[in-house]
Amino acid sequence: MRVFIAVFPPLQVRETLRRTARNLPVKGGVRCIKPSNIHLTLKFLGDTGEEDLDEIGAAIAAVCGKHEPFEIEPRGFGAFPSDRKARILWAGIDEGSEQLRSLAKDLENTLAPLGFARERGVFTPHITLCRSKGRPVALGEWEPIAEDLRFRADEVELMKSSPRKDGAVYEVLKTFAFEVDRQAP
Repeated sequence: MRVFIAVFPPLQVRETLRRTARNLPVKGGVRCIKPSNIHLTLKFLGDTGEEDLDEIGAAIAAVCGKHEPFEIEPRGFGAFPSDRKARILWAGIDEGSEQLRSLAKDLENTLAPLGFARERGVFTPHITLCRSKGRPVALGEWEPIAEDLRFRADEVELMKSSPRKDGAVYEVLKTFAFEVDRQAP
């Protein structure tokens, strides 16, 4: 099964991001991701056997036990590999980006000994919103996000992805909560 680790924003945030993405000035055809699938990937594990899920879960739980909940604020848009030749359009992360980088790094370091390849390049926290329908597209000047989309990240989810013609179907395999606030009384 295809597996990944992600943070899912609240549904209202996902719906607003999709609505905003549909209004982005794009030259070319894109397919926007349905709100139920909008997420922030921390680590893509790829094809994984069911027999490995307990070991993976223990590794994720250990990492989450070292992190506390934090705020995430989507802000601005961008594209991979570039605004002029975009294959993926995304919302960037302002507040919470350092915590996401730390979390992703800890997951990389903990999962590498289990045989999961390290990512090439630097982790860029983002929320994928649209993909090009074939040829790369160009992202024009965009308006800032007018709404406050800040949300609290309390957990990560280990997800199963089943590809379909109309888009992937995701299933939560397990949820892992972050450590209780260290500042709580």
